[in-house]
Amino acid sequence: MTQPSSDLQTLLIGSVPNLRAFANSLCGDPTRADDLVQDTLVKAWTNLQSFQEGSNLKAWLFTILRNTYFSELRKRRREVEDADNAMAERMSVLPEQQVRMDLIDFKKAFGTLSDDQKEVLLLVGAEGFSYEEAAEITGAAVGTVKSRVNRARVALAKNLGLEAGETFASSNDFIGLVRMGQNVVR
Repeated sequence: MTQPSSDLQTLLIGSVPNLRAFANSLCGDPTRADDLVQDTLVKAWTNLQSFQEGSNLKAWLFTILRNTYFSELRKRRREVEDADNAMAERMSVLPEQQVRMDLIDFKKAFGTLSDDQKEVLLLVGAEGFSYEEAAEITGAAVGTVKSRVNRARVALAKNLGLEAGETFASSNDFIGLVRMGQNVVR
């Protein structure tokens, strides 16, 4: 880029008060108007090679300022004020790595269960059948179903490295893992 003439630099600097007044009339905020003027001058300085010497510099600068203002206005219409980050928190997605690792661990632990234990655990834990309904489906006694479910849960807890009394964060986590584990056994 060739160095602009000193006359052009003087005209740019001399345009600042008029640009500030125009920007203030557009946005009504002196601080924002100063930012608009600064953005305008930066854009003008960066693109001085596109200015035709001898043409109306003031009109060129006002056009840059106006276009900058309306571009920002269009951009701000699509933005939502979120001072307390409430919107961002609702839109954030928790990382899936831990869930994926839990699922891998669960599949391994589930695979160590006997077929009888898998069957009743899926019926009672994942499908939500009562012990009586699971007994009817499997053709086993209710006490046998209860025993198999209990042994399956104890074995899963042991294979997953859970301490005595420790459970998943919620029963929904356990049910979710059992349901995802259904794909493994089917």
